Order: sequence, then C-alpha cells, then structure tokens
Amino acid sequence: AGAAARGPLPCLALLPLPCLLLLLPPAASAEPDLRFRPPAEAPVRLFTEPELARYDGHQEGQPIYLAVKGVVFDVTSGKEFYGKGAPYNALAGKDSTRGVAKMSLDPADLTHDTTGLTEEELKSLDDIFNNVYKAKYPIVGYTSRRILNEDGSPNLDFKPEDQPHFSIKDEF
Repeated sequence: AGAAARGPLPCLALLPLPCLLLLLPPAASAEPDLRFRPPAEAPVRLFTEPELARYDGHQEGQPIYLAVKGVVFDVTSGKEFYGKGAPYNALAGKDSTRGVAKMSLDPADLTHDTTGLTEEELKSLDDIFNNVYKAKYPIVGYTSRRILNEDGSPNLDFKPEDQPHFSIKDEF
C-alpha cells in the first residue's frame, strides 16, 4: 500500500485525455490571482505651486513633475526632454497649460491660465493632454488651484466635471 500511495495510480493511464486534464493543476492564467495583489500605487495628491516647483528636474534623484489642465504628471521617464538643461525643462515644476496649448516656452505662457486662447489652441491643448501626457505619463496628483479658493480655503462648489476643458471620466 505504501508504494501505491507514493507513485501515480496505474489506472490513470486508462482515463481519456479530457479526464486527465481535469486532474492537472490549473495553468497560470492571464488574470492575476486576486489573493496576491501588487502593492498599491502611490496615492494621488494635491500640489500647491511651491510644492510642485520642487519637482522641476533640477535636483538629481528627484522625480520630475509638470501639470497640464491642473493634472500633475510624473514625466521622469522623459528626463531627456524635461530634466535639467533639457529642451522642455521650462515646463517642469509648474502648471504649464497655456504654454502647452500655444506650444510656447515663453515664461509669460508658463501658467495655468487659458483665458484668451483660440479654438485651435484649445484643440491642440486637448490633443496633447490626451495623446501625449495621459498616454505616456502617470498621474500623480492635481494642482490645489483646481480645488481651493485663492485664500486656500476649500472650494465647496468645486466639481471637476464643471471645469473648463476637463472630464474626470477621461483621466483614469
């Protein structure tokens, strides 16, 4: 009886193939095993202008962030574009919505303000926001300007879906 318990049963060879497959352990599936979840990503946070300015690509080993339409993206993987001395470094560490819309690095355009932009510039902004930033870079937070009043108090009337050129359903 001891030898039979250690080895495969000889009668398994007589089973049809579909029945044998049922006895095999399940193969690894493309679906992740929900019992073993990867660690959660860093939480999305709110950035004030001075906090966002710390991530301008000038400090070695620090991530590089930039905001477009009040959404803060981690553009560290594009360090050759946004890092210190890189061609688009002027956009980093701030909400550069206007500059992105106008394709401008003029310091006067490196702001969140979209007042007076043309229809073409607004379309360009949406295209770049969706097809470059959202497609390539992780969202790490939002600028406080989107959620707080000028005095820093919470804007109780804030509704992301009511903000110009913003759709929360498209951000995640």
